Amino acid sequence: MRGGFQAETAVLRQGSMSTERGKIMQENLSYEKLSKRALNCMYTAGAATGAAVLAVIGAVDYFWVFPGNITVGKWISLILAVLTLIDVLVSPYFRYHRYRYSINEECIDIIEGYLFVKRNIVPVERIHKIQTKKGPVDQMFRVAKVIVTTGGGDVTLSFLEDERAEQIADNLRKRINEIVSEQRMQSEQALTGSRE
Repeated sequence: MRGGFQAETAVLRQGSMSTERGKIMQENLSYEKLSKRALNCMYTAGAATGAAVLAVIGAVDYFWVFPGNITVGKWISLILAVLTLIDVLVSPYFRYHRYRYSINEECIDIIEGYLFVKRNIVPVERIHKIQTKKGPVDQMFRVAKVIVTTGGGDVTLSFLEDERAEQIADNLRKRINEIVSEQRMQSEQALTGSRE
């Protein structure tokens, strides 16, 4: 019984040391920006999405189903079309300049957003799965996404150059394997210590 308590204490102590190391490592983060390929990809993807939205607005405007007041519908369509065009032209610029990421031995930190800035910090030891992904537009510009899955959900490093995405995925896999090996050794030591 006493050995089980010592093992739990060792695990708790290791967890608090990991938290302290994480705080120290987060203070020394250096953020990386995206390449120009990412900006071109953002504009192309935004233009394709904008074209689809404008087609829907045009179809609704052409086949206006509420004939009581057609003028109001035309104004609404015009306002939506202008807002869509502004979004297609402005959104990629701000998303590109705000997007930052940092990866160290302890965590992945991603800052992104357009109107609302979002920050995701993922401890490396919580990662369950790593996946790289490329869509058709991504392939045109030779960029890729690294999708990191944790118990709490997915976090995506987007618009990375192909080589960089593969490098990040490989480094994270190696780090996860190191963490698993360390945890196995610690649990084996705790078990052998509890038997004595």
